[in-house]
Amino acid sequence: MSAEVRETLVKKIFKLFSGKEFEDTTMKLFLYQAQHNKLYNRYLKLLGVIPENISNIKDIPFMPISFFKNHDIITGNKSHRLVFRSSGTGTAPISRHFVADTGLYTSSLTKCFELFYGNPSDYCILALLPSYLERSDSSLVYMVSKLAERSAHPESGFYLNDLDQLASKINKLEKNNQKALLIGVSFALLDLVEKHSFNLENTILMETGGMKGRRKELTREELHSILRSKTGLKQIHSEYGMTELLSQAYSKSEGIFRAPPWMKVLIRDAYDPFTYLEPGRSGGVNIIDLANIDTCAFIETADLGKLLPGGEFEILGRFDNSDVRGCNLLAV
Repeated sequence: MSAEVRETLVKKIFKLFSGKEFEDTTMKLFLYQAQHNKLYNRYLKLLGVIPENISNIKDIPFMPISFFKNHDIITGNKSHRLVFRSSGTGTAPISRHFVADTGLYTSSLTKCFELFYGNPSDYCILALLPSYLERSDSSLVYMVSKLAERSAHPESGFYLNDLDQLASKINKLEKNNQKALLIGVSFALLDLVEKHSFNLENTILMETGGMKGRRKELTREELHSILRSKTGLKQIHSEYGMTELLSQAYSKSEGIFRAPPWMKVLIRDAYDPFTYLEPGRSGGVNIIDLANIDTCAFIETADLGKLLPGGEFEILGRFDNSDVRGCNLLAV
């Protein structure tokens, strides 16, 4: 029976939801995970929550993201095919995300990209992710590799430390009026633009945040200002994702993010995690990611953010007592 419920939910996840459809699917997934995820079930019991009594999304308990560091988060009896791990810093524990259905993750990342940017085949996709590429278990590398495959452009691919070759490729693509997407971790993008200046018109520059201890942390405004001045671009794009999620949000300007229809951001009161704040007020970021059907779709992150009136959101930083890790971590 649980397998049938899962398959029914999978078929609904990537449809363009109305608010009612999203809420109905979310409630069904909550009941499914409350029953078939042993850790989440135990967490709900410790909170004194009876799943069948929950009738509103905002009453669903969100699982602290730190659980991914110390527990195996699995819903149902499916065996995992991949394990993604966060990069972490120092000797702190790192998060692990057990992926049972790689096809589901590929669908999520592809459909999300298509929603915001169109077909990957329209782009040459260049990746500057040295701190991630040096590992074999990065969800970000997996995501970009799948997009590069769908790009099918002969120049698409990863660049580790050869900034001269990458700069040459970018300029060649610009000369040929080829649309390109350069996605990179912040410190590596700064290394690139400090060594080479560009006048870009056909290239989207997308940062994933994070200095990884290589450079002094910058605010997003400072980072984007430097990148704009060195590239001639009017706007710098951003990607917001993390090891614990199978979906991403994208920003096309000013760090204002939009999520796909199967992902929703809520802002909780920093002092009362069961109270939610209206747009414009900053607090802790809670995320519903329906693609997390085989782990937990309800994540209480350690990020600080705020909702905007149009449904977009901003990421403002992290709680002081949380370790720095993941994508798009910038100082407040």
